[in-house]
Amino acid sequence: MGARTLVIGEALVDIVREPDGAQHEHVGGSPLNVAVGLARLGHDVELATRIGEDDHGRLIEEHLGHDFVPLSPGSHSTNRTATAIATTDESGAAEYEFAMEWDLGAVPTGFQHVHTGSIAAVMQPGATAVRTALEQARATATLSYDPNSRPTLMGEPHDVRQEMEQLIGLSDVVKASDEDIEWLYDGTPLEEIARLWGRLGPLVIVVTRGADGALVYLPRADDMVSVEGRPAEVADTVGAGDSFMSGLLSGLLDHGLLGGTDARERLAQDSREPVLDAVHRAIYTSSITVSRPGAQPPRRDELV
Repeated sequence: MGARTLVIGEALVDIVREPDGAQHEHVGGSPLNVAVGLARLGHDVELATRIGEDDHGRLIEEHLGHDFVPLSPGSHSTNRTATAIATTDESGAAEYEFAMEWDLGAVPTGFQHVHTGSIAAVMQPGATAVRTALEQARATATLSYDPNSRPTLMGEPHDVRQEMEQLIGLSDVVKASDEDIEWLYDGTPLEEIARLWGRLGPLVIVVTRGADGALVYLPRADDMVSVEGRPAEVADTVGAGDSFMSGLLSGLLDHGLLGGTDARERLAQDSREPVLDAVHRAIYTSSITVSRPGAQPPRRDELV
């Protein structure tokens, strides 16, 4: 449905450790989760990543195959597939410890929308290739970005803040969590950061606030809107932000606000109502995901 979308970024295996000591393996990685979420919502999506020729790499390919998400050519390497140990507490919240390296081969062209985020956008040497791909795609495609901060791998905020802001400036749609902003800007109010980012160039900025919903900022109109969350019984929060991202992109794609330069022009106009509709879809998809273990975003027929 809608524009062909390329997602660029890491694919890995989450090794989830429960409070009771139980351990499970789930395919993950923020960009991979977004790609799967979009596919389950009926969109034409491809993933450009890097995985190894090992058991974890085969597990990732099998997972993507279930939702008919193709890997871009060059996504295989002989290196070990990345892993992330996710330790959950009694509330279901997860903390991550990563074992990964990130590089990227040639990035395919011809897509109408391109999304990236998280580790892939800041970890070298792959981050340079990601940014180059966005710069080249911008002439014909809309772009979206999710900083999805991972302090364990990203270092100190000042190490990555400028790089993230450059990617924000390239993007049409930016989604971040309140935790991302707290880490990056040391407690600066969310509204202030949304306006700062708006001056860099994006047309839509969405800040998620967990169960409290989201803050939506449309810079062209200087319009700040608070959207309520949706009640959910939480199994864990693994993949919640990624499911929100895929739901947001899905809604914008359905409204024709993403997918090429014409869509960018429509997004830049008075798009308040369709953007808020997309945010409501994102909150819905995220609430379904947190209600079940692991990063398992919903399919379109579950959005009733």
